[in-house]
Amino acid sequence: IELARPIFHPGFMKTVKKILETVCTNCGKLKVDNRDRNLFSTLNRLQPKYRLKYVHEAAKGVMVCEEDEGPDEQGNLPPPGHGGCGHRQPLIRREGTKMFAVYKKQEEDAADAKGRKDNAPSVADKRNLSAQECHNILKKMSAADMEVLGLSDEFARPDWMVLTVLPVPPAPVRPSVVSPGKASAQDDLTYKLAEIIKANASLQKAEQEGSPAYIINQFIELLQYHVVTYMDNEIA
Repeated sequence: IELARPIFHPGFMKTVKKILETVCTNCGKLKVDNRDRNLFSTLNRLQPKYRLKYVHEAAKGVMVCEEDEGPDEQGNLPPPGHGGCGHRQPLIRREGTKMFAVYKKQEEDAADAKGRKDNAPSVADKRNLSAQECHNILKKMSAADMEVLGLSDEFARPDWMVLTVLPVPPAPVRPSVVSPGKASAQDDLTYKLAEIIKANASLQKAEQEGSPAYIINQFIELLQYHVVTYMDNEIA
């Protein structure tokens, strides 16, 4: 089933949150400095499965994606730095099957007073971070950054942790239920897949008709609910 919009996979939300706290939400670059020799020498000794946890601890407190300094008065370029975009970073919060970006109030003498480009709000703000936005952020990650986190551009891309396609199990996996003296009934998985198809079709129709954003968001939430309960009906 090709989903009309990306949807969170309930089994990967914890990992997606960790990765979002490790990379810039604007450019997708790792927030840790690639000039940190201690960090990277330790990573080289770690097995890939432990790297995300280690880098996450180092990066989650970095609140600005550090950009390189421009040329000085003589026109001399400084040594290459982190190479970020200068964007101020939000705190990532998870509530159930939703993600939120929480921006703290910016002080008057904060980074943008120095001329740093930043489209983050200057006041305290909390906004919904949709699965579509998370998917776009994760797609921006470079192959080198994925390797630092113990992921792989070929076998384990982070954007694959957000669903864009839902596999459908074959009929033998969800056989009809036959009761003596009664008509056969479909398996619960089949009913749930039908609900997912209906919700997905409703979302596609709403987008094609140019429905208001709040209507589309309601259909996205409905589709998210059905996908989550299809995988684990104790979550909802």
